[in-house]
Amino acid sequence: MKNNFLILAFLCFSVPAFAQLKKATVKDLAFMSGTWVQKSDWGDLEEFWSEPNGESMMSSFRCVKNGKALFYEFVVIELEEGFPVMKMRHFNRGNVAWEDKEKPLLFPLVTLKGKLAVFEMKDKSVRLSYQLIAKNKLTVVLEEKDKNGQLKKDFFSFNRKLY
Repeated sequence: MKNNFLILAFLCFSVPAFAQLKKATVKDLAFMSGTWVQKSDWGDLEEFWSEPNGESMMSSFRCVKNGKALFYEFVVIELEEGFPVMKMRHFNRGNVAWEDKEKPLLFPLVTLKGKLAVFEMKDKSVRLSYQLIAKNKLTVVLEEKDKNGQLKKDFFSFNRKLY
């Protein structure tokens, strides 16, 4: 009886979320498009997101501190098996990759509610949330588990770079 209740509860809460993801497209993430900047403890941050095109988006990111680039990211979001998946790679100065060339970090889209998109690694060790809170304000939350399994959150408040 207890197992039946658990199965029913799982289906009630997971099926609507899954159905929502099946309907998500890369175009639904257009709110992330633009050039976003922020000064933080990490340094001067700049993140560019392209408009959706060809069932994909791409992003480049750099962190500059004391006039030197510390690291970069290159990200694509592609439609995979019916829903968007973020694929990320990090690079040191000199374009030296952190990840193996055959294994980018994968973050399937797990939540899409209006102008909020949440991407999470399958092992749930890292989660990235993007939320457009105003026309020129994008908040990003990086949630990461440390070596001890403790959750650490970094909050970023980006402003749209206006040319």
